[in-house]
Amino acid sequence: MKVLITGCHGLLGQRLVKYAPPGCDVVATDVHKDSQFIRAEIYRPCDLTVRDAVINLIDTVQPNDIINAAAFTDVDGAEEQRDLCWLVNVIAMENLVQAARRVHADIYHVSTDYIFNGENGPYREDDTPNPLGFYGQSKLAAEQVLKGSPLNFTIARTMVLYGVSENNRPEFVGWLIKKLRNNEPVHIVTDQIGNTTLNDDLARALWKLVRRSYHGVVHIAGREILSRYDFALKIANVFNLNVSLINPITTADFRQKAPRPLKSGLNVDKAIHTLGLVLSDVEGGLRKYKALIENS
Repeated sequence: MKVLITGCHGLLGQRLVKYAPPGCDVVATDVHKDSQFIRAEIYRPCDLTVRDAVINLIDTVQPNDIINAAAFTDVDGAEEQRDLCWLVNVIAMENLVQAARRVHADIYHVSTDYIFNGENGPYREDDTPNPLGFYGQSKLAAEQVLKGSPLNFTIARTMVLYGVSENNRPEFVGWLIKKLRNNEPVHIVTDQIGNTTLNDDLARALWKLVRRSYHGVVHIAGREILSRYDFALKIANVFNLNVSLINPITTADFRQKAPRPLKSGLNVDKAIHTLGLVLSDVEGGLRKYKALIENS
C-alpha cells in the first residue's frame, strides 16, 4: 500500500505521518521546499494549486490512496482572501481529482462542520449543508468536486481540532494553556456549541478507514458536545490552571469577520457504532494531550 499524505506539515498531517501503519509506503507533501521535521526520504514538495505540479507528483509516486489534509483553515482570513482560499480548498481538490484519475487512486478528504449553518446541530452525515461564510462555502465546494468525480472517496468531517504539532500556530488548547499560565484573563464564547477533536484520534481513525478501503461520508470528532466556554473550563481543570481567569462572552460581542455556526456539532454515531472508530470524550482527549506534552 502506497499512500500520499498532503498538508503533511499541518496539525493533522504531522500525526498522519507519525501513525502510518507498518508496511505502508508513505510519501508526504506540502508547499514548503524543505521537509522541515518530516523525514527527507519520504518528502516531496508540491503546490497543490498548480495542476501540472500535482499531476507530475502523482504520476511519479503512483499512490493507491491519497489522504488530503491540506486546507486553508483561517475562517476570518477566508473572508478577506477569497481567491487564495478557493485556490487551496477547491482548485487543489480539482487538481488532485484529475491526477488521481490517471493512477486510479482513492481519495480520503478532511472536511468540516462549517459546511452547516449551525442552527440544528448536531448534524448527521446526510443532513443538508448550508454554509454561512466563505470558508464553509469553499469546503462544501471541495466536497462537491469529489462527489462529482468517478473516484472512490471518503469525506471525513471534523471540528475544533487540537493537539501536539511542531512549528504551527497554537491551536485553541495550546493557546489557552499559555494564556492561563501567564496569568492572563481570557474571554471565551458560551454560544458556540460542538465537538472537540484530538488530532491523534482523527489521524488514527483515518488510517483505519484507509486500511479497510472504506468509502463514503463519515463524521469523525470527539464523543461529547459542549460550548467553547465549558471546554475552556475543562482544559483549566485538567491542566490545574486558574479557572477564574476564564470569562464568558457571546459570539456577537467578538464582532468577527466571518459568521460562525453556533448550535453546531457532528453526530459521530456512525463512526463509533458502525465503523468501530475510537474517539475520546473531552477529558480523555485532554489527558492524552497532556501526556504527550509531558513526554515530549
